[in-house]
Amino acid sequence: MSPGGFDVIDVIRTKRDGDRLSDDQIRGFMEAYTSGRVADEQASSLLMAIFWRGMAPTELSTWTAAMIASGQRLDLSGVGRPTVDKHSTGGVGDKVSLPLVPLVAACGAAVPQLSGRGLGHTGGTLDKMESIAGWRAGLEPAAMIEALRKVGCVICAAGAGLAPADRKLYALRDVTATVESIPLIASSIMSKKIAEGTDALVLDVKVGTGAFMSDVGRARQLAETMVALGTAAGVRTTALLTAMDTPLGRTAGNAVEVAESLEVLAGGGPADLVEITLALAREMVALAGLSDAGPASDPAAALADGRALAVWREMVAVQGGDPDAPLPVARAGHVVRAPRAGYVTRLDARAVGIAAWRLGAGRARKEDPVSAVAGIRCVAKPGEAVEVGGPVLELAIDDPGRLDAALAALEAAFDIGPEPPPPTPLIIDRITA
Repeated sequence: MSPGGFDVIDVIRTKRDGDRLSDDQIRGFMEAYTSGRVADEQASSLLMAIFWRGMAPTELSTWTAAMIASGQRLDLSGVGRPTVDKHSTGGVGDKVSLPLVPLVAACGAAVPQLSGRGLGHTGGTLDKMESIAGWRAGLEPAAMIEALRKVGCVICAAGAGLAPADRKLYALRDVTATVESIPLIASSIMSKKIAEGTDALVLDVKVGTGAFMSDVGRARQLAETMVALGTAAGVRTTALLTAMDTPLGRTAGNAVEVAESLEVLAGGGPADLVEITLALAREMVALAGLSDAGPASDPAAALADGRALAVWREMVAVQGGDPDAPLPVARAGHVVRAPRAGYVTRLDARAVGIAAWRLGAGRARKEDPVSAVAGIRCVAKPGEAVEVGGPVLELAIDDPGRLDAALAALEAAFDIGPEPPPPTPLIIDRITA
């Protein structure tokens, strides 16, 4: 038995046997583990028991609340606007946060986007933003709140004080094969977002080969679980299930995705990226209670009239970046060509993501550096025609020694057929409380 009467063995045994953990057991474990009084071996046993036995909704709500209580909860009540944020479960070419955050701020909300770095084949928002000269990810809470008052939005790193229990548990899940547990995924995401202090939250749950969740049923279960957690914590929460079998937009990488985001903010950009950005923006504006404000709160109008781009420039500048600085470009390139004429019928998001990762745009370990310029441009996407020998993918190369490994990932990345494939919806479902 641990000091103070807390018995971690009893907690492990309770969940191992499929019983519900009491609120006191959950709070006791979270406090003891965060403070170092429970060994990683014991916490690993509990995580594996949760992986196999699951958690009841009320049990998971208490677990998430205990993770939040392990650190600070930001108070954004003084920013002068309704607050709303968005979280994506990650995908290939998923640069949506970059145009979305200033767009929603241009519609009258405050958007405190606390983001992360990429790991594996899905990119990280902070890695993309750091390809902008001078831009910095780290903001103290007071500076973040001041930026929200002044500009209406930030994209920055979450501070160490938010849900520190999650930081410890996530690292342990990564090395104990318990990452895929829906209760553990949901509590990890929602503990940080709720601790952030936002009034409302929209979740973009990706589904497909390039997403963490490839099965629609499990993605819907995850979305429903997270929406329930947010609602129970007093955060107005909805979720969209969106397709991630094909890369979103035309680019996967860091600087190349910033450039594409700027195209959207300037009123252009790929149709699929614009569609997802506007769908999420409308959800956020509605949850923030701004839908009735007329053209001033219309995301499409804010893109068309330049308001969103103006907010982007202010946001970049307030975080030390130069919005006029040219983005870095790769020293070399390579074109993957079509072996026959026809239509692209499939372009696998995961294969493109892995190739971009191998070029240096992503990292295998959290401490690895990333290349700002490495990446891939999808010249032809499903439904588009190609000629024999015509370009399908263009690779931006920082380190030529990485090219062969990237090309290996792309060997079966796309198919070409005589007819275009039938169109498929980008937005699969909407989940509410």
